[in-house]
Amino acid sequence: MGGLSTFSGGPVSRSLIPGLRTLRSPAFGADPAGARLARIRRSPNFSVADGAFQNPVGARARPSGSTLEFAKIYFRKEQRVRRGPAGTIPVHATTLADLAKPPAGGLRITWMGHSSVLAEIDGRRVLFDPVWGERCSPYSFAGPKRLHPVPVPLKALGPVDAVVISHDHYDHLDMPTIKALAGTGTVFAVPLGVGAHLERWGVPVDRLRELDWHESAQVAGLTLTATPARHFCGRGLRNPQHTLWASWVVAGPEHRVYHSGDTGYFPGFRDIGAEHGPFDVTMVQIGAYSEFWPDIHMTPEEGMRAHLDLQGGRPQGLMLPIHWGTFNLAPHPWSEPGEGTLAAARGAGADIALPCPGEPFEPGARNVPAAPWWRGVAVVPDGGWPAEAVDEPRATAADSGDPETAPVA
Repeated sequence: MGGLSTFSGGPVSRSLIPGLRTLRSPAFGADPAGARLARIRRSPNFSVADGAFQNPVGARARPSGSTLEFAKIYFRKEQRVRRGPAGTIPVHATTLADLAKPPAGGLRITWMGHSSVLAEIDGRRVLFDPVWGERCSPYSFAGPKRLHPVPVPLKALGPVDAVVISHDHYDHLDMPTIKALAGTGTVFAVPLGVGAHLERWGVPVDRLRELDWHESAQVAGLTLTATPARHFCGRGLRNPQHTLWASWVVAGPEHRVYHSGDTGYFPGFRDIGAEHGPFDVTMVQIGAYSEFWPDIHMTPEEGMRAHLDLQGGRPQGLMLPIHWGTFNLAPHPWSEPGEGTLAAARGAGADIALPCPGEPFEPGARNVPAAPWWRGVAVVPDGGWPAEAVDEPRATAADSGDPETAPVA
């Protein structure tokens, strides 16, 4: 979910004229029914009385505050200019060549933009929240348009063992992308209820792993576990909260990673870390936040706090900031999530990766990208950029030989 454009998928109404359902575009997906709906109603995270999934901590899914005040901020000319890049966003040019050889350390991460990430884990390949479409919208002619091209064509990406979906908002679940992947033989791991959308789009039910929070599935030697998040769901005006949202843990024989999906900050990160961590990499949402929806998206500072919670309170492992840079979904300046994450990492003494879209990196390597690449294409903020820019490769604890702070395996 991302700000104004996707609040149309929020809990606007609990009813829709039945005849309109048949007129809905396929991009809106499908409502859970039959055995799937019965399973949803049995979930400990679903309130039958409210007819909706519940957050682990209370959260307001609809914008708070004055709509007029939000509109003034969102449509103000100066603000609009800052919400996009001033130049061409750099996209890594040799992704295909880089992905042709296996990672030396057994783990490689490639951020494709926004929340789409390819994780190569112990010889297997997992694709998180793949959105290859031009717009995160049910329509091809309207809605937020991507600010940079996809780093690599989907057909050229190569075999993928598992596709993991965090929730059903358009900037995380893209119908054209799913339909393209449906014919590849990959397995789809999704939160409870989301399988109804995928079935409508041609994914065979035997290739669906539909999980409630704390449930796991084994795929190609990896353990995929759906873990709690603080968000909401929906793809249209009718939104009875019958699809769940989740963060994900993927563990292989040697490595483990975490993908936050969309979430507000909540104490449950500590519990996830205690049960499943620490992680080689946490992929954490740090963009599309606003004071108008503070409960369901994290600021960079909150994202860093979540990363530390997931790592047992210590600045170990590596954090990759996600959910920014690709789509204009909130009032904040385009470069602010990157700058905020950089500052938060310095304050916490934590290691972060700052790749441009499509740039692969191995978390344990010395040459993890760590420079603020966005400064070359962003509107310069008032007062200029901070003086302490990071222009050299990050030196890891593995380089120093310190076993107490070395990246986890």
